[in-house]
Amino acid sequence: MIHRTDQTWQVLSWQRQLSEAFTDPDELLRYLEIDKNLLPSAASAQRKFSLRVPRWFAGRMEQGNPNDPLLRQVLPLEEELLPKAGFLLDPVSDLEQAPIPGLLQKYHGRALLITTGACAINCRYCFRRHYPYADSTAGGDRLSDALAYLEETPDISEVILSGGDPLMLPDHHLAELGARLEAIPHVRRLRIHTRLPVVLPDRITAELTDWLAATQLQPIVVLHANHSKELSHEHRRALAPLRARGVTLLNQSVLLKGVNDNIQILCDLSEKLFSVGVLPYYLHQLDRVAGAVHFEVTDAVALDLHQQMSARLPGYMLPRLVREKAGAPSKIPLR
Repeated sequence: MIHRTDQTWQVLSWQRQLSEAFTDPDELLRYLEIDKNLLPSAASAQRKFSLRVPRWFAGRMEQGNPNDPLLRQVLPLEEELLPKAGFLLDPVSDLEQAPIPGLLQKYHGRALLITTGACAINCRYCFRRHYPYADSTAGGDRLSDALAYLEETPDISEVILSGGDPLMLPDHHLAELGARLEAIPHVRRLRIHTRLPVVLPDRITAELTDWLAATQLQPIVVLHANHSKELSHEHRRALAPLRARGVTLLNQSVLLKGVNDNIQILCDLSEKLFSVGVLPYYLHQLDRVAGAVHFEVTDAVALDLHQQMSARLPGYMLPRLVREKAGAPSKIPLR
């Protein structure tokens, strides 16, 4: 089987690439030449939370390896169906921190807009995998309500676009939203949390770059990569125009058992991020969402790994090891 190359994908728009994503576990496993014995469990978990993987990202997986760390993040498995005390549908109490539907205010000075429920890739550990997006996104009339709330709350200086993935929205939609946020005098920074450029580098279009460079707000893009295999020379190419035009690029990772709970893997990730122009920002302990128990790494292991990272990496490559706790005034550092 011949996998598509990065160069082949360049002739397709990012929307076209998304439309051709894998959504069937059987098809993905055939593509990767992996034993079909995994299929029964994949099918059962798929019915609870569907598979979605862009072919570009699948092309970075190792053929014939059912334990590939990129595959492990996206393949439905029967472990997701096992109930476990303490693993919840809303593990960080998002819904309790929404003064109006589609807007969350967890921390002082910042507010988060749930812009869409759509994602380019369905990560099995996603803390919003059970989120009621149909009723809780900032779209239509709810967007007007969210903007009114922001206007009436003068201590909010930063707005975070989240989801789902905000970069699933078209560039003109994002620019329109940005213009409405610019009109709020006390909002100074715009932060975008996205995994899309990691799993599909072509999402960084000239139009997106032009908007971020031109906005009156200070733009910050927080990517989400968990393993160095997710990154390539394509990311360096795609992200360079953002860096050149003043966009701050950060990364947040999740510590995941069987994916990156290894000192060499974590150090390689920080090195690779820096090589493509992105600063490691957070290393999150897993949010205890129902269906993700098999990804959990103990605090003792997490602390040991982070201590080893601090001995190997320069300070600017060392992400902060944190946990999110419902109702806390900030992320909770583990060390």
